[in-house]
Amino acid sequence: MPDQLPLSDYKQQIADLFNRRSPTYDQSDWHLQIAHRLVEYAQLRPGDQVLDIATGTAMAAIAAAQVVGAGGKVIGIDISSGMLAQAQQKVTALGLTNIEFQLADAESLDFPANSFDCILCSSALIWMENFPGALQHWHQFLKPGGLLGFHAFADTAFIASIVVQKVLAKYGIALYLNQPTGTTEKCRHLLETAGYDSIEIISEQYGSYINLEQAKGMWLGSSYPAPGQFPNPFSQLSTVEIEQVKAEFELELAALETAQGIWNDITTFFTFGRKPVIQ
Repeated sequence: MPDQLPLSDYKQQIADLFNRRSPTYDQSDWHLQIAHRLVEYAQLRPGDQVLDIATGTAMAAIAAAQVVGAGGKVIGIDISSGMLAQAQQKVTALGLTNIEFQLADAESLDFPANSFDCILCSSALIWMENFPGALQHWHQFLKPGGLLGFHAFADTAFIASIVVQKVLAKYGIALYLNQPTGTTEKCRHLLETAGYDSIEIISEQYGSYINLEQAKGMWLGSSYPAPGQFPNPFSQLSTVEIEQVKAEFELELAALETAQGIWNDITTFFTFGRKPVIQ
């Protein structure tokens, strides 16, 4: 498997980010929980052929492989070689032989049409350069009647994201983050437009109280790629303005603090649609 892909500047930033995160990514119990929940809702069957988009450290892929069994197969693809290295170590340790990993761009796949019973995308749709186009691209790889399942996050999710969006709006800057998939209606429209039917969306609330310092630590600023936006909208600001935004961000968070802390909502939409049997 090659360790480099020809990527746009935006996608290279994402690959670099997740390469850096790969050694500690599995420390997130929440990521594991929602990946397993996605697989559970997909109701896979023994023998199914599954494609796991942006597989990361294979949280969803491993769970899927354990369901589809020896007669099935899971292919996990990702643009981060670091994440795939972690995934392969886990699969080797578990002795699973029905998972294959490929370093690949999710928006430029070349699988044969009608190859998969199910395509999963756990915690990654918002990172696509053109996720309406990505949903249409993946549609062709599903067998008729095949299932697509992905996570989306409500526009009330991630308190740091909400606050930084509010502050940036004062400067005339729009930061998308999870806004494009922030309601069940938006998720449904995306799938319908991409040609899916039998759409089902299950909303579950996750989250916890965090302290003010934890909330401040969620500041991303200009040093991280912005999902679905390149260049990062922060690049429109001067260094002085970024410091002003950060100070306002911290003041807004402080105003939200209660005796319990600051509520960090992570309402998650488990979103599913099928490729029509008759095209």
